[in-house]
Amino acid sequence: MKKVLKIAAIALLAVLAVVLLYVGYVFGTYSRIEDNQQLTVTQGSGGVQTAEADTEYKVLCWNIGFGAYEDDFGFFMDGGTESRAWSKERVTANIEEIGRTIADENPDISILQEVDFDSDRSYHVDEALALRTFEDLDAWTDSVFAVNYHSAYLFYPITQPHGASKSGLLTMSKLDIRSAVRRSLPVETGVTKILDLDRCYSVSRIPVANGKELCLYNLHLSAYTSDGKIADEQLELLLSDMQAEFEAGNYVIGGGDFNKDLLSGGSEAYFGVSTADYNWAQPVRFDLIDETDIRLIAPEGKNAPVPSVRNADGAYHEGQLVLTVDGFLVSPNVEVTGSEVLDTGFAYSDHNPVVMTAKLLEP
Repeated sequence: MKKVLKIAAIALLAVLAVVLLYVGYVFGTYSRIEDNQQLTVTQGSGGVQTAEADTEYKVLCWNIGFGAYEDDFGFFMDGGTESRAWSKERVTANIEEIGRTIADENPDISILQEVDFDSDRSYHVDEALALRTFEDLDAWTDSVFAVNYHSAYLFYPITQPHGASKSGLLTMSKLDIRSAVRRSLPVETGVTKILDLDRCYSVSRIPVANGKELCLYNLHLSAYTSDGKIADEQLELLLSDMQAEFEAGNYVIGGGDFNKDLLSGGSEAYFGVSTADYNWAQPVRFDLIDETDIRLIAPEGKNAPVPSVRNADGAYHEGQLVLTVDGFLVSPNVEVTGSEVLDTGFAYSDHNPVVMTAKLLEP
C-alpha cells in the first residue's frame, strides 16, 4: 500500500510540475506589441488613386473567422466542440470563397478581421497573403496588415489543442495608402489577459485631392472581458482618436467587429432571439459615441434586416443567437448613402459581411 501511495504521489507531483511549467510558459511568453507601430504598406498593381470629395465609395467590412467558421462549425469558446478548422483544404476553400465574394462585391475599400497566418487552428495557411494575391482582386492598389494578437500554445481542448494563434487585421484599398500605424488597445491585466490577448486597431491614411486625409480604421474589439470596463476603455480610446482626426480637418471611416450589439433597441427586436445570457452581446455604449461627433452606422438594410453574426455554439440552425455586431463609424464630413448586411448564410464565417456606401464632403 505504501508503495502504491508513493507512486501516486510521485505521479501527482509530476503532473503538478508539468502544469506549473506550462503556466510559467504561457505567462512568461506573453507580450504586447508596441503602441504606434508603423505598418508596411504593400503596393498593388492598380496605380496611385487619390480619394476625391463628392465621389461615392463602397466599403466592405468582414470578420472572416480565420477561415474556419463554416455553417456546420461550432467553436469551443462559444459552446461548440471544435477548436480548429475542419481541415487545411477547407480553410483554403473558404478563403477562396471569401475572396470571390469580395471580388463580386467590388468594393473600393475592404476591411477584414480575424485573418490568420501561421496559426495551428487554421493549419498555418497565410490567409492575408492568399487574399492579397487572389487573382480577381488584382485591382487593389495597396494593402496593410496589422497583427492583432499572437498567443502562446493553448493545450486545450486536450483531444485537439487550439494551439498557437497569430491573427490580424487586413485592409485593402483601391485608393492609395500613404502610411499606416497600429494602435494598441487597453486589455485585461489579470489572468484573463490570456483570453483577451493583444488587441489593436489600425489606421491607414489615404490622401484626398483637396489636401485632407481619409483616416481608415480597422478594428476588432474584445469579446471576453471580465466586467465590460475594458470594452468601454477600448471604445473611448478609439473614439478619442477619431474625434481628434476630425477636428484636424480629416475624414474618418472606421469599420469592424465591435463584439457588441449595434442595433438601436437591441437585435432581439429584429431577430427574436434574446441576448440576455451573453455578456459579449450586450448593447454598445451608445452614450460614449453620442459624446463625440462620430456617428455609428449599424447596417440594417432596406428590407428585412439580416444579422451580421451568429453564436457558434454549434452548426447554424433556427433559433440560434444572431445579432449585428459589425458596422461602421464615420465623421460628420462623411455622408453615408447606404448600408446593409450581405446574407451569405454564414457559409464561410460566423459573420456576414457588411457594406456601406459613402461620400467625402467638401469642406
